[in-house]
Amino acid sequence: MVDNEPILVTGAAGQLGAVGRTVSSLLLDRGLPVRAMVRREDERAASLRAAGAEVVVGDLLDPADVHRVITGCRRVYFGMSVSPGYLEATVTMATVAREVGVDALVNMSQMTVSQMSIQNTTPSPQQRQHWLGEQALTWSGLPVVTIRPTVFLEGFFLALTSSSVRDRSRIELPFGRGKTSPVAATDVARVVATVLADPGPHVSRVYQLTGPRSQDMYEIAQEYSEALNREVTYSDIASEDWERELRKAGLPEHLTKHLITMAELNRAGRYDRMADGVERVTGRPAMSVREFVSLHADAFGGRRP
Repeated sequence: MVDNEPILVTGAAGQLGAVGRTVSSLLLDRGLPVRAMVRREDERAASLRAAGAEVVVGDLLDPADVHRVITGCRRVYFGMSVSPGYLEATVTMATVAREVGVDALVNMSQMTVSQMSIQNTTPSPQQRQHWLGEQALTWSGLPVVTIRPTVFLEGFFLALTSSSVRDRSRIELPFGRGKTSPVAATDVARVVATVLADPGPHVSRVYQLTGPRSQDMYEIAQEYSEALNREVTYSDIASEDWERELRKAGLPEHLTKHLITMAELNRAGRYDRMADGVERVTGRPAMSVREFVSLHADAFGGRRP
């Protein structure tokens, strides 16, 4: 494998803390060349370019675009935000990567896929697309490394609990007593970057990624309390009320259905999972909820002295 060939990272212009963006930074820190695929030229693309990445604009749903950006790359990270076009993008990437020829394709999937089958899917169109996407990548014969994280601390807990914790010192979610083990996107990015730096030992493997503990929301509220040095409680709200709040926020229907399904599965105990993938690949344990909330204390209303 030639290290002077660029590593293609899709979704590289995500928000700060997003997997693709963090993977790009970690690879650049290792001195590895990065080709960062973005949807448009904006300040995020300019920031990637300033950091040393080769920035290319393209659409993951356009085979010609994908062919243009992947040509010359032997290692690829494929990840895409929750989107109705996810499955089409996956098949497009597989088709082009197979024609071009790659040494490794690191695919960002979801842990729920490990519990799915033809007879057992979920109401989430996104989760079904991830399951079908994994099937397509298997059929392609490509050298794939599959990453299956559980729920993200950034994308779910930071995004959906920060306002209620900041304003009312309460986590308001319809999770009941279901346990969950959220993982930090930064830890997931560390796994992806480690694999991309030397994919040989990882090809054909599936890595399940969780946080260090599986806890119910009352225990997670205690971790918030310790991180913020003030009492944070958990309020088990009605699923209908939470769904109404999501729709009031104007989230896309596809994303709303996905979040509602995640809440239902959490309540049913389907996210009560533990895996050591983060430490096994990177040599460092996954970040705890308390550590994560401490890092983002301002978003949760600050830490009392």
